Amino acid sequence: MLQQFNPANADLKVWINGKLYHRDEAKVSVFDSVVQGGDAVWEGLRVYNGKVFSLDAHLDRLFDSAHALAFAGIPSRTEVKSAITATLSANNMTDGVHIRLTLTRGKKITSGMDPRLNQEGCSLIVLAEHKPPVYPESITLATSSIRRNGPTNLDSKIHHNNLLNNILAKIEANHAGADAGLMLDKDGYVSEANGVNVFMIRRGVVYTPYADYCLPGITRGLVLRLCRENDIPIHEARLSLTEFYTADEVFTTGTMGELTRVNAIDGREIILKEEALLPRIQSIFRAITAE
Repeated sequence: MLQQFNPANADLKVWINGKLYHRDEAKVSVFDSVVQGGDAVWEGLRVYNGKVFSLDAHLDRLFDSAHALAFAGIPSRTEVKSAITATLSANNMTDGVHIRLTLTRGKKITSGMDPRLNQEGCSLIVLAEHKPPVYPESITLATSSIRRNGPTNLDSKIHHNNLLNNILAKIEANHAGADAGLMLDKDGYVSEANGVNVFMIRRGVVYTPYADYCLPGITRGLVLRLCRENDIPIHEARLSLTEFYTADEVFTTGTMGELTRVNAIDGREIILKEEALLPRIQSIFRAITAE
């Protein structure tokens, strides 16, 4: 799963605050809030057949997150869409593309935590890369000792750039020889993996953790909707590690990896006990991305 440099991205043009720069010249100020304190929000977007998938849903979450953090000088939805379009056009990108869309609180007049030091409005960054889904056909998970933070600490419904909670879980997964870290909530129930949401299937029923201690992912929400529309039983629930260990199937969802089967958790192989349901869900999802 370790990503490699793609030569097709050698001369990328990156949008920063109204201008396009060669990747080697694309920079933000050392006084920008994303540098000073990870004070920014972001979205991962994918381009299929010339269209940005679920763009409005992603922008809804971006603007909701910025509002929750009391950002000022936020660009309009039209401005953000125009920046995305201009970036894709400048790079001649129409398919197999991943976009990292970042909105920071902006540049400060001097170092400090006080948002009143931000007096120039937000910084908007559009980084588009030639990048197919980065997950292999199946992955392994290792349970992390790092608990996923909840609303009492930093609400996971804010899609913020301060990702150290998840990065620490990924470091543990790396040391365990797993592809991703499986994170639990404060009570020991499964929350999500360090970069993707998680689902399990048991006896023909799909389950996923409540979005209390996990990001309510766009792909997660789409899977919930597609299952309901196609008469596939699906429920949100509090789910223990044991339930995931003994599930018929486990899979992850996210923009970077789409829908990916999990073949083992903490060395426990996920043994298929009934006819596989995940391929049907994957097929329904792929049909939507091809529209």
